Amino acid sequence: MPLTDMQQAYLANCNHRWNIKTGATGSGKTFLDCLAVIPKRVLACKGEGLIVLLGNTRGTLERNVLEPMRDIWPGLVGQISGDNTLSMFGHKVYALGADSKKHIARLQGATIEYGYGDEITTWAQGVFEMLKSRLRCAHSHFDGTCNPDNPNHWFKTFLDSDADIFQQAYTIDDNTFLTPEFVENIKAEYLAAGNAYYQRYIMGKWATADGSIYRLFSDEPARFIVTRDWLQSHPLQAVTIGVDFGGMGSGHAFSCTGFERGYKSLITLAEWYHNPKKTGRTLDPHQIEAAFVDFARMCAQEYGARIAYCDSAETAMVQGLRNAVVRERIPLAVENARKGSINDRIRFLCRMMAAGRYHIMDGCKHTIEALNTAVWDAKHTTEDVRLDDGTTNIDSLDATEYSFEYYMEPMTYGGQGRVNT
Repeated sequence: MPLTDMQQAYLANCNHRWNIKTGATGSGKTFLDCLAVIPKRVLACKGEGLIVLLGNTRGTLERNVLEPMRDIWPGLVGQISGDNTLSMFGHKVYALGADSKKHIARLQGATIEYGYGDEITTWAQGVFEMLKSRLRCAHSHFDGTCNPDNPNHWFKTFLDSDADIFQQAYTIDDNTFLTPEFVENIKAEYLAAGNAYYQRYIMGKWATADGSIYRLFSDEPARFIVTRDWLQSHPLQAVTIGVDFGGMGSGHAFSCTGFERGYKSLITLAEWYHNPKKTGRTLDPHQIEAAFVDFARMCAQEYGARIAYCDSAETAMVQGLRNAVVRERIPLAVENARKGSINDRIRFLCRMMAAGRYHIMDGCKHTIEALNTAVWDAKHTTEDVRLDDGTTNIDSLDATEYSFEYYMEPMTYGGQGRVNT
């Protein structure tokens, strides 16, 4: 299988302890690892320590690395078992998510003969520090990939250190097997999503996120705001509700999201918002349940909502809503929200906006205002943090994100073939 010049250069030079590819999404970084790097490293292992593959989550590791490897090497890469291991080229391999302290704790005290890392900049720093202390065979190697992040990110600090590192920085144009149309479209998509995203995911540069988060929306909100007539030509496949509970004076918010058939686009259909600072009135749990019952009944009847994803930090409140919909005979499941990375949710919505795949009903004034006013927190210089000091409505954003979070993968990857990424 032909390789790009950058991929060939990596294979010729990845003989260091740390071998890292950073850069643009879709530039061919992970594909090379699935095709050649990981098989070569695994087959060279002598049984002197563990073989460990780490991703942001086990699910993303499965999607980004293991599924493509099974396609390339049928029969040689197994399925992950209950103990988080799989067989790969006849070797036992651990496949773990860097988000789970429980899983990572299993590596405490162990020697790692070979380590692989996917999406390293999304990891907690402590996971990487643990890995550094475990990679202690004389012939141990680590291969990893990531998209660039903030210039002051802890991993950038490591890459700039005097450790034994071979690193490459990819741009989207380094993948010469992508079609010009694909490259043009993805460049336009990220450019519209914001300069920091374009610099990181297209140009492969470490860039600071500042100013408006949803710049495309705040520059031209009319582009995204629609009336109910929109639904006549865009039938919905699924409808969900997101619930954010207020605390420490913040607001309570419900958001109803529809997903167009085939996951072509998503739309904020309806909202409910209560801010005690603005109304001067604090709601008790029974009042919140009553408001949710009314909102859930309307969303179920008018749009076909069948599930609500709630802020899992408030277990008693979630159970209260669950009991309320059963009592009121509303055909709606009430579950915990995923509550994954906030920045993953932000990047997803920015991409949907840039691709013309996000819409919002004209009556959702609180969410419209929230999208218009959301900004990055300038006080944080080492990571991207959304400003959350009570001056903007983060509650409606959280509720909206909880409603679509479980659908981010089918929205992003549904119906699309893999490219050499």
